[in-house]
Amino acid sequence: MEEIFSQAVLIGIITSAIRLATPYIFASIGEAFSQSSGVVNLGVDGIMLVGAFVAYYITLTTGNLWLAVLGAVIIGLLMGLLMSFISVTMRAEQGISGIGLYMFGLGLSSLLFKVLVGSVQTIEGFHEMDIPGLSTIPVIGEIFFRNSLPVYVAFLLIPVAWWFLEKTTWGLMIRAVGQNPAAADSLGVNVNRVRYFSVCFGAIMASLAGASLSTALVNLFQENLTAGLGFIAVALVYFGGWKPVGILIGALLFSTVNAFQLWMQVLGVNIPSDVAVMLPYLLTIVALVAVTSRIRPPAALNKPFDRGEN
Repeated sequence: MEEIFSQAVLIGIITSAIRLATPYIFASIGEAFSQSSGVVNLGVDGIMLVGAFVAYYITLTTGNLWLAVLGAVIIGLLMGLLMSFISVTMRAEQGISGIGLYMFGLGLSSLLFKVLVGSVQTIEGFHEMDIPGLSTIPVIGEIFFRNSLPVYVAFLLIPVAWWFLEKTTWGLMIRAVGQNPAAADSLGVNVNRVRYFSVCFGAIMASLAGASLSTALVNLFQENLTAGLGFIAVALVYFGGWKPVGILIGALLFSTVNAFQLWMQVLGVNIPSDVAVMLPYLLTIVALVAVTSRIRPPAALNKPFDRGEN
């Protein structure tokens, strides 16, 4: 047990946590955009699975990682348009629509994997990219500046998302539509267009989250690869109070717990593996219970907008 608290292991846990936070950040930031506009997308995990498979399969068959990223973006956009049509245009109940999208993504990714691949095969994914000068700094360099490109992009996404939501006209419209769509509509804002944009952007980010998982973290695909990670990403939006910085803190917290349980298994710590795997999900429940009383979701969250009724 003492090995867990050695310097080498602690550095390993933190390094793993930084990398494992990548899909959480992509998916949660995207979902924050969607929810800020008033649409809850519970299909994040399904979108991640399809995006993960598409990126994996393109990499497996062509070896072109940039083509794989493009494929993930396109499939994310298509699934975002599907969710938008059902929830925004048809004004269906968002929770049920999202669960349906999740089941669709789970089934589709499983079917495509069985038909097109058949068995688990590893791929040559994104390699580590050392940042010149910074990567040689003792400890800090190893933890922060020796990662693959998706990791750097994910962390860069935090300030970019904050700037977009807080400092741009489109960000203001997204937040206005999420708070009071009728008032936004009266000022000339196209509520449906803003929600379509937000949901589609969120779906693209979810798809890229899946792609980062299959092409940068594990370099393979298997059925139900995400294992519910997308639902934790949705929970992180609530935990972070729909703010990019809060989401980052939550993502690092959850990834650290996940990294800790992985290292415990590697070091052979005397704890049932099922209990260790359960830790991140248990933390999800505890964290949500802890923050429920202080969070204030967008006022129009999960409420369809019908212009004729306002």
